Parts: sequence; structure tokens; C-alpha cells
Amino acid sequence: MLKLCALGLKASALEERLPTVVTMDNGGFCDDNYQSGSSDDELVDISDVTVDFSEDVPPLDRDYSAGRCKAEWRPNNSPKLMDLLDDTVPGIGTYEDFNTIDWVREKSKDRDRHREITNKSKQSTVALLFSISDAFSGWLLMLLIGLMSGALAGGIDIAAHWMTDLKEGVCLNGFWFNHEHCCWASNETTFQERDKCPQWKSWAELMVGVSEGPGLYVVNYFMYVCWALLFAFLAVILVRAFAPYACGSGIPEIKTILSGFIIRGYLGKWTLIIKTITLVLAVSSGLILGKEGPLVHVACCCANILCHFFTKYRRNEAKRREVLSAASAVGVSVAFGAPIGGVLFSLEEVSYYFPLKTLWRSFFAALVAAFTLRSINPFGNSRLVLFYVEFHTPWHLLELIPFVLLGIFGGLWGAFFIRANIAWCRLRKNTCLGHYPVLEVVVVTLFTALLAFPIEYTRMSSSELISELFNDCGLLDSSKLCSYTSNSGSASGSVNATAANGLGARLAGQGLYTAMWQLALALVLKMFFTVVTFGMKVPSGLFIPSMAVGAIAGRLLGVCMEQLAIRHHEQDIFRGWCSPGADCITPGLYAMVGAAACLGGVTRMTVSLVVIMFELTGGLEYIVPLMAATMTSKWVADALGRESIYEAHIRLNGYPFLEAKEEFRHKTLATDVMRPRRSDPLLSVLTESRMTVEEVERLIADTTYSGFPVVISQQSPRLVGFVLRRDLIISLENARRHQEGVVSTSPILFTECDPPMSPSAPPAVKLRSILDLSPFTVTVHTPMEIVVDIFRKLGLRQCLVIQNGRLLGIITKKDILKHMAQMANRDPDSILFN
Repeated sequence: MLKLCALGLKASALEERLPTVVTMDNGGFCDDNYQSGSSDDELVDISDVTVDFSEDVPPLDRDYSAGRCKAEWRPNNSPKLMDLLDDTVPGIGTYEDFNTIDWVREKSKDRDRHREITNKSKQSTVALLFSISDAFSGWLLMLLIGLMSGALAGGIDIAAHWMTDLKEGVCLNGFWFNHEHCCWASNETTFQERDKCPQWKSWAELMVGVSEGPGLYVVNYFMYVCWALLFAFLAVILVRAFAPYACGSGIPEIKTILSGFIIRGYLGKWTLIIKTITLVLAVSSGLILGKEGPLVHVACCCANILCHFFTKYRRNEAKRREVLSAASAVGVSVAFGAPIGGVLFSLEEVSYYFPLKTLWRSFFAALVAAFTLRSINPFGNSRLVLFYVEFHTPWHLLELIPFVLLGIFGGLWGAFFIRANIAWCRLRKNTCLGHYPVLEVVVVTLFTALLAFPIEYTRMSSSELISELFNDCGLLDSSKLCSYTSNSGSASGSVNATAANGLGARLAGQGLYTAMWQLALALVLKMFFTVVTFGMKVPSGLFIPSMAVGAIAGRLLGVCMEQLAIRHHEQDIFRGWCSPGADCITPGLYAMVGAAACLGGVTRMTVSLVVIMFELTGGLEYIVPLMAATMTSKWVADALGRESIYEAHIRLNGYPFLEAKEEFRHKTLATDVMRPRRSDPLLSVLTESRMTVEEVERLIADTTYSGFPVVISQQSPRLVGFVLRRDLIISLENARRHQEGVVSTSPILFTECDPPMSPSAPPAVKLRSILDLSPFTVTVHTPMEIVVDIFRKLGLRQCLVIQNGRLLGIITKKDILKHMAQMANRDPDSILFN
């Protein structure tokens, strides 16, 4: 029997060292967070190792003639230390703040859970029903996320529209009506002055009884600025006091979280509540920002909160990130009314792990969210967005040239914006400017309101501006952008005067020239304030400001092309463009193409952006212009800088994000990146059977590393496995509480068989159940491009470096990020987390 035990030990030890095992069924996580100085960067303490690696390893069939083999340790007849399904030891398998999850272990836990549910379902009807409900729970969760996100988006749209109009006046029939809804029921509204009705009163008319003259302008100007300052002040105070994570867009952090990073509270209930409220306030204040990006954050908050009601997603971080990927699609779906574009946005831009079932569920959740928003009908036009348009005039082949020019402009704008905004955010972060976020928001709001009110196109909200610029002038339009004169020279305030001659013969009128220089001035202001505003301590999206910049540039170019074609319609190049009863050129189409180009230059979106714009217009005919402009924008922007605005902010904040699009072309090896280095401290390792509780606790107290390799002995550095700090601490505390006789001199065992012990020795603490017996390993000669691919595709936190089974060092995710930054001539110390 004793020989069989020794042979069993040898066989199991040899089997444990087989490199084909890739699951990590047992593991934990570090107990310390970033603030306390712990990070995966310091998983082990490595330096001039005193171990002599040249020494031959003793045979594995050690003599445990006085010992015994047993599968598991059960103190006081209690369950084993770690059970992947029962979680008998609370805390094991969980993660601390500002650390990375173990994707391999999480997927292994889910496979084990699913395997057990499947086996039990064959034994009883109750277990079968539970198995069915478990399979259906994912679809139910998607339904709830879609309903909740759609309802919140509808409420945000209605509230933001009302509060934006509140800056200019109030409805006497009911203060809860916005300007448009107030005048709908009025019988005294004329078509020429559709925005004026007796029921809607400006602040000047209410306060001083002035209906015209300079007094009206001054009072309305003053009230506009006051309301803007009040809304912005409330937004920044609420964010600062209750939910600091509610500021910004949220997409850079969402991308980092989806890659496996833990940011506690970022998707919590307080963040959801404050972000919803302050998003309405920030948009209504008139700041150059949008609500579309933050809606992705809001949808992910909804998903994270709802996940807590489903055990499958509450206990598994990898499964929860599949839900968050679907929630990202929901956010874009309710932001633009584009369910398909939202799914593609999640796949192309934010998701790190996107299996096929997540694609189906994302589509279902986005569909439910869009249906919910359509049922609410926040804009009263039966559309999901305020700037939905339909074009009917075909485009001409030669128009691809100005479309490509718009793409070039979008790429240049994107590269300029990213560099300027990152420089401004770095200045805010490294100087005293960052110490006064409330003052910064108030000052920027003050200057924005002072400069925006005199210009019609900056005074209106960005969504209304985009709707105005996308609009295709018709017979009933009274906008300045549709102010034309007929060929005969008769002046007209609208296109009505040209109806007899056909809309194809439109020459610019005085109102159009006025609108052109106002748009040019608005373009400059939008570009400047977009750079300054994005990144402040209020919810701020980037989609709408970028689209507004591109739409203004596109409309200006479209009007120029239109007038050029009209004035030279007899030339060969323009012959056939203009015909009676039809437009020569659609300036609104240029605005839409410009909006797509500028948004693509900033975010580097391609396929998803084209689909979103297609869903906005509802026409397949304009996909080619959109594709041409979007690809040109991306090529130009990539030539000037490879990072999108979100990746740039991820790098600015030091998040541990391995970008899948970035190629590693350097010819370095694992030995060039691994630690220990010559100047590093000694390697802190655990032995599988020769350490006491006191020694392990002293090692934990003296170091801040997140885990320790386990070797056979200091003289025989053959790798046995890897144990994480958090699991080790929790297991030792559990053993002291529940196992009788555990003292400081009790031995720690990671072996399957007990070594010989004297009868008077204290009982051993067996921790094999928390030992990862199959840590990922590479050799010192493994190229770093392979190591980087392994970390990207498997989501590893650390990888051990061995040679002939002997432990030589370790490579963490932070080591790789620092190495990549060093190879790119960037500061490697900018990587703050792991």
C-alpha cells in the first residue's frame, strides 16, 4: 500500500507538470488594491535568485512511507476549502478594486457550473426545470436591460429638450411643455412664425413685459447665461458629491472594464442615478457635449445592476462582461435609433470578448431598447432621434471628390482634436487646474453661454443644429439655410418664389449668405469648445459635438457646390446635374457625410459608423458616399496618429488595456521582459511542503505581491503551480477559525500526499485546493510577439517563465504594457494599474 502511494504521488506529480492542461479551476485574487500599493506588476519578488538552477532536480518519487494520501482536507468535517459551485469559503474567487480578472479561470468555472447543471438535469424534473430556467435567464436579462435602458433614454431626451427650452422661456399652459409642444395646440400660430405663439413667453416678456427692442435681447441674454450656469453648477456639484465616476463619456472605462479590469462602483446604482440626472443638466446647460456616449455608460450601469439578480452572472465576471458588451450595443441603439449599428459598434469598438451568442443577445436587447424608445416617442415625430432625415435626390459620380475632401477634413479634425484634447487633459491633470473642477466647469460654461447666445446656430442645442443642417430644403421651409432667389432676380425669404421655375434653379439669397458666415463662426467656436469641454467633471459625450463640426463643414461645402453647379450648369462637368423640378445638389447630404467623416476621424469607427448613418437616413443610395468619406477620414487620421480618442484617454489614465488592433513588431524575447532582473530583489516563492503558517504570513505581511509561484523546494525550483495572495489569506484565516489545533508552527502543504510528521506536530493546513496546477508558462526564448498574442487572446494576468521545468521568472500584463510603451518611446511609468 505504501509503495502504491509513492507511485501514485509520482504519477500525479508528473501529470501536474504536463503543459497540455490549460484550465485554471482553482484560483483567487489579490487582497490589496491599487491605493494600498498592490498590483499584479508585483506578483512576485524576483532578483538575484540564490537558487542554483544548474543543480539536478531530485527524483519526484519521494518516500512518504510514513505519510498518507488523501484527495482533500476537510477540517472538522466541513466542506473542502473551495468549491466552484457552492462557494463554501466566501471571498475565494472574487477580485479587488483596480485589478484584472482571470479570464481562463472564469470560463473554467462557468464550464464546471454548466456541466454540473446538465448532469443534475438528468436526475429529476426539478433539476430539469432549473436547467431550462438557467438557459433562458440570459434572454430574460437582455429583455430587462432593453426595457430599462430604453425607458431611461426616453426620459433623458424629454427632460433635456424641456430644460434646454427653459433657458429661453416658459409655456403658460403648463411649465412642463417645451417650446414646440407648447405651440402645437395654439390656433394662433402662423406658418411663417411657427415658433411664436401667445402661450410661449420669453423671460423678458414675463419679467419686464418687453416684447421687442434692446431690452428684450438683454434680459433674455442674461437669463440664458444664468440658467446655463445653474444647470452646469448643479451637474458638477452632484457628480463631485455623490458619484465621481459619473463624469466624462464612460466609453474608455467601459472598454477597459470589458477587457477584464475591475473598477468598483463605476457601474453601480449611485453612478446610474447621478449620471442620468447630471446628463440632463449638462446637455441643457448649453455646453458643447452630447448625451450619446454617456448613454452607453447608462446602459452598462443598468446591465451591471440587473446582473445581480441572476446568480450565473453575479458570480462570474467573464459572463457579466458578455452582458456588458450587449449593453454597449443597447446604449448606441437608444442614442441614435440604430439597433444594427449599435451591435456593430459593440463588436468593432468596445468589446474585448464577443462570442456568437453575445451577438444574438446584443441584437435582441438593442431591438427591445429601440422598441421601448419608439413607444415613448420622446420627440413627438415617431422617430428615435431628433435629426432623422430622408433624401430623395440622387448623387452624381463626380461628387465623390468633395465627399473625399470631407473625409480628409474629418481625418485632420480627428487627429487635431485628439492631440489637443489629450494635451489639455494632461495639463488639467498635472497642474493646479485639476484641483478646481467646479470652477473650471463654471468658467467654461460662462464663456460658452456668452459666445453662443448671439449666434443662432450655437444658441440652439447640438441635436437641433444637426437636424437643421441635415434638412433638405423644401417648399415649406422658412430657415435661413433655405433662403434663395429665383433666376429672374426676384427676392424671396424662402424657396417658395422658385416653385414656378423648379427647385433646380436656386440662387443664394441674402438670408443664406447670413447663415453661411454664422455657420463659419459657429464652426470655429464648436471646434474650440469641444476640445476644452471633453474631459471635464460632468457627463460629456463626443458623438454629437464631432458630428456637429462635420455637419457644419459639410453644409458649407454643400452650399458652395450647389451654387457652383447652378451658376455653371451649362459647362460639361455640371451638365445634367440641374433639371427643372429637382435639386441640383443636396447640401444636407454633404452635412451628413461631413458628420460621419468627423466622427470617424475622432473615434476611428468604420463599418458601425456607416450603418448608424444609414439607419439615420433610411436610404441605401448614400452608402457609397458615406463609405468613401469614412475610410478617407480613417486613413488620414491613422497617418497622423494610430490611436482613437478613447484609446488615447485609456493611455492617459494608465489603464491596463492591450489593444487588439495594435501590432507588436519588435524582435524581443521573453527573457528581455521577464522579472527578475539583475537589480531586482529575490524571488519570493512558496514551497509545496516545507513552510509554516508563520513563515507564509510573514511573507504576506512583508510583501505586496498579488501571488506567489509554488516550487518543490528552494534547492529544487521545479514549478508546481501558482497561488494568488487573496486566496492564500482567506484560506489561512478560514483554517485558523475552523480547523482545530492550527498554530503558527503548523506546516503548509500544497501536496496531495502528507509527508511524514511526528505525532506531537501540530496539524497541517492543506491548501492544494487553491493551487493553480496549470499556470501558463513560456520559455525564455519565446518571442514577445507570441507572448503578447497569448495575453490578448486568453486574457492572462501573468505568465511564468521556465526552462526545463525550472522557474526562472514571471511576466505580468503590466510588464508587457511597459515594454510596449518603451518600444514606442513612451513613458513606461504611465501604466498605473494592472
